Amino acid sequence: MSAHNRKIAVIGLGYVGLPVAVAFGRSARTIGFDINAARVAELKSGHDSTLEVEDDDLKASNIAFTCTATDLREADFHIVAVPTPVDEAKRPDLTPMIKASETLGAHLKVGDIVVYESTVYPGATEEDCVPVLERMSGLKAGKDFFVGYSPERINPGDKDHTFTKITKVVSGQTPEILEIVAKVYESVVTAGVHRASSIKVAEAAKVIENTQRDLNIALMNELALIFNRMGIDTRDVLAAAGTKWNFLKFEPGLVGGHCIGVDPYYLTHKAAIVGYIPQVILAGRSINDDMGRYVAQQAIRQLIAQGGAVKGAVITVLGFTFKENVPDLRNTRVIDIVNELNTYDVKVQIHDPYADSAEAQHEYGVELMPTEKLAPARVVIFAVPHHHYLEDAWATVTARLEGGRGAVIDVKGKLDRSSVPTGVTLWRL
Repeated sequence: MSAHNRKIAVIGLGYVGLPVAVAFGRSARTIGFDINAARVAELKSGHDSTLEVEDDDLKASNIAFTCTATDLREADFHIVAVPTPVDEAKRPDLTPMIKASETLGAHLKVGDIVVYESTVYPGATEEDCVPVLERMSGLKAGKDFFVGYSPERINPGDKDHTFTKITKVVSGQTPEILEIVAKVYESVVTAGVHRASSIKVAEAAKVIENTQRDLNIALMNELALIFNRMGIDTRDVLAAAGTKWNFLKFEPGLVGGHCIGVDPYYLTHKAAIVGYIPQVILAGRSINDDMGRYVAQQAIRQLIAQGGAVKGAVITVLGFTFKENVPDLRNTRVIDIVNELNTYDVKVQIHDPYADSAEAQHEYGVELMPTEKLAPARVVIFAVPHHHYLEDAWATVTARLEGGRGAVIDVKGKLDRSSVPTGVTLWRL
């Protein structure tokens, strides 16, 4: 068994899977499998609606896009890159991974290698997925086929830290399989690979990367809550503290998306199973999960300060995706702002140049409005600083205010504080 001439299949063609398939497809024919027929049709037409892959790069890759599971038999090195969300109770939802394992398992052959890239808690690959692969294939893991784990590190919207330019952590069931997995990834990842000592170590490395970021942002958010009560601008404090050489430069904000806001729950879930209730991690999660509500409350305070009725007042929210310059709505925490505002019986209108209106309606029950239909507002919440808004930021924001006057809530502190227009009150985290 060797790494040479391995035929690659990628299962799941979203933000993670598609860049992986494109990287391998540059050098050899690659199978790209997804259960979403519309997604497969779109990719066959040469366009990626997630905007992670340029159309030219997509067309230059030799990928056989398919919804037909039997096509997976053509490959012997399978990379599973499906979502791993949490449910409403913040419990890990392995349903996509289990279903992908069932689909793949039915078509596994002797000698195949399966590598999972989805974020999971330590032990999930071997304890949750391998039994499914064995049941569906009738084969024995570690004897007939083998598994590995290589955590994804895709950062949506980041055109600098792309799949081939990020060091790849790899792991395998045996030393021999580890070397094959490493060599396969080394063939496309120019940044090189790091060989983890076990699959569980690789799984754990992934969840703590984002847990660390989550906790650092939680600290900044807690500082923002404290300093706001003191009448101190948090970002001024951070700018001063940031002059120290070893100060970590994190900022307050909403923590959404499918990584930082989700991954810690995978670790805390597994920790509870083995008898430890995490305190620091869950405290950080609690702070971050409540920031949307806090921002909304500050908007209502601004309304009250203006005088006039709160009920029926128009508040415009600019930006709805989970981060700037991407169309991804998964786990956007802007919805927390909207939901809290709705408890005050104000009129909330949302605009986002990247987000898909139908998806926003389906996933969150909210209407995204075109610019020309936005009514003048008493408060504008600048939630997501898309490039689209930043080109002439103050003009863009004040154009949404009633008579160019009112309050602006700048969630990420992107507006120039030295040029606040007359008649505008600025509040920022």
